[in-house]
Amino acid sequence: MVAGQFGIKNGGLGIHQVRSLALPAFLASAASTSDLHSQILLASACTADTQFDTYLADWQEAHGPLSHSEPLPVKQSVWDKPCILSSCTTVESAISDSCQKARFLAVAAPHSRDWLLAITVTSCGLRSTDEAVCVAVALRLGSSVSDAHTCRCGALVDAQGIHGLVCKQAPSKIATHQAVNDVIARAITTAGVPVIKEPVGLARLDGKQPDGLTLIPWQDARCNGSQHPC
Repeated sequence: MVAGQFGIKNGGLGIHQVRSLALPAFLASAASTSDLHSQILLASACTADTQFDTYLADWQEAHGPLSHSEPLPVKQSVWDKPCILSSCTTVESAISDSCQKARFLAVAAPHSRDWLLAITVTSCGLRSTDEAVCVAVALRLGSSVSDAHTCRCGALVDAQGIHGLVCKQAPSKIATHQAVNDVIARAITTAGVPVIKEPVGLARLDGKQPDGLTLIPWQDARCNGSQHPC
């Protein structure tokens, strides 16, 4: 549901429409070359650029006047930001479905866009498969992921596939859980502390079972002489 042409910070994919970028791009270009522009107009005996004044008036009518005490912005993002915020406000006000509302707020939340900004480095595990990217984009936009079907847990799964994110029997959750355990274990080992994963018979007083145990017990950044789950 969230429009892909929104900026990444606003819940979109950062793929803007040419029509929405035309005016900000023109104004930013004209502002950055204003000195040269003025010299050309003087040399041609023109007193003003009516085309620039017209487009600037159109932008100000839609997004408010600019401060006269400051020079015109030369960055396109400054001219484009009010357009994006206006579009986001329009879309958010038109949402009536609670599920779509939750998605809109989730994709605009802090760090929900980090995967779109990550540099693709295979050796660092920062490269997703084509299928993973397609699913992530579909979930972000509210598009269909698959056909409706019955999950292995017995629950009905709709075309948007949101149930897979909360299903306790989803294979992906187990793989992700194990991957996180591996990262934590490697970090502790790198610090020179021996550690074992999934120890047998280890249980806490609250009934939870930790996923790892340091062989050298630590508490408050120092060895305390007793077993301490990591």
